[in-house]
Order: sequence, then structure tokens, then C-alpha cells
Amino acid sequence: MSSVRVATANLLHGRSLVDGLVDPARMTSAITELGADVVALQEVDRNQTRSGDIDQTATIAAAFAGEGEGHVSYRFVPAIIGEPGGSWIAAGPADPLSGHDLASTDGLPAAYGIGLITRLPVEAWHVVRLPAAPVKSPIMIPGSRRLMLLPDEPRVAVIAVLPEGVAPFRTVATTHLSFVPGWNVRQLRTLLHAVDALPGPRLILGDLNLPARVVRVVASTHRRSRTWTALASVATYPGPEPRVQFDHILADPSLEVVSPATAVAMAISDHRALVVDLATP
Repeated sequence: MSSVRVATANLLHGRSLVDGLVDPARMTSAITELGADVVALQEVDRNQTRSGDIDQTATIAAAFAGEGEGHVSYRFVPAIIGEPGGSWIAAGPADPLSGHDLASTDGLPAAYGIGLITRLPVEAWHVVRLPAAPVKSPIMIPGSRRLMLLPDEPRVAVIAVLPEGVAPFRTVATTHLSFVPGWNVRQLRTLLHAVDALPGPRLILGDLNLPARVVRVVASTHRRSRTWTALASVATYPGPEPRVQFDHILADPSLEVVSPATAVAMAISDHRALVVDLATP
């Protein structure tokens, strides 16, 4: 049976928990080794000092393009302009979207957000902005057991609509939701409604900052007329010894999985990547 592989990976801006360094080559290898036709990326930098002043999505996409023949489409969409944890403003429609035909992003401001890369042709791109929660919430510092009370950041989703017949799905989206309990559920419902309006079958990948049981309830009760299915049930966080699933793949019930989803350890990040193969009719 032929299949299309999709994956989602929280990059932690390419940082390794082993040595604390960001190595673009190590980051690129970690993602290309997943062997995905579509890969969703979260916690992605563009032109940030901490990650070598590169466009991380463009760097990974260039490696995808160099692996074989055919066009690679991608988009980086910022959630914030500026430095995470430092000085920043919410990104908006005026910020240029990176990723048109592997174009250079030199001169664009430092930003932080999400990316989507696909070896499949893309018919249209869409962006959904998800405002920040109005309250602070505790979050665990990566690589430690300490909690810090942090203000929320705005979130964003990027959606690709594919031509009919090139994959078992027509629409694929990715996002990285808020860590604020309840607010992330609200954001997920907003995204489900937005994707519902686009051609099916549909697929959502990303770090939802929600445990599996909550995601399943939200997905299965989204609409009485049509529900979503969680395609993966495997722990993805923390990366070295996963105990909870924060990374998810939601799909129309019509999509068929070839084999159970797997959580893949990476040389970067505090998450494992989530990978699943979808049957091609």
C-alpha cells in the first residue's frame, strides 16, 4: 500500500538538551531523517541571534529540496516579532511571510513562530491568528524541573491547501497553542472551525499543549455533524523520557493510517517528533 508520511516536531529553536547548543546542521538532519512528505514545525526562529541569525524553516526546506527532484513548498509564519522571553510585539498581517520559492529572508526582522514544509504542491496558503491569553500561567523551564510564571504569547496557525488528488488529504494545518489551560482549548476550537471551511479531507498537526484525553474530547465533540479523529496515541514530552502527549495529529475520519504513529527521539528539542503514514487511496 502506498502512503504519505506526515510529521510534527517542536524544534525548541534547534537547541539540544545535551550541550545547550544550536547547530543548524544537527537541526536539519534531525528533521530530514524523519522522511516526511509534510513536516510541521513549532518553536521556530527567523533571524534570531540565539540560533545563528538564520531562517530555520528555509534552512530545513533547502535540505528537503536538495534530497531529490521536485519542488518544495514552505512557509514560516511568525507569532511574534522580536525575541521570545525578551522584547517583542505580536506579529500581524503586515509581516511578510517567508517561504516563496525558497526566497531569501535577509533583512526581515527577528521573529519566532511556526513553519510548514511539504514536498507536495500547494494550491493556497492561509493564516489564522490566535490571540494571547490575558493571564500569566506557570510553565516548566526546558531541561529542568523549575516552574516560571510567564505571560502568554500570541499564537498562529498556517494552513496549506493542496490540489485535488496529490495526497489522501486536501488541507493540512499546523499550530503551537497556548500553555494556558482552557485558553488552548478555545484556540483549538477556533482552528477546527477555520479548517472546517476548507476542502477535505483535512489534517491538523502540532504542539497543542494539551494532553491526549482533552484533545480527544474536543475533537470528538467539535460538531454533531462531523467530528475529528486523533491519529496518534503516544507520549512525546519530555523528549528524553516522554510521559505525556502534547504533540498531536488530528484528521477527518476518512483518512486511514498504515501503521501506528511513532514518537521519534531527536538530537534537538525537549519534544519527540510525531510521525504517521497515511494510506493513499
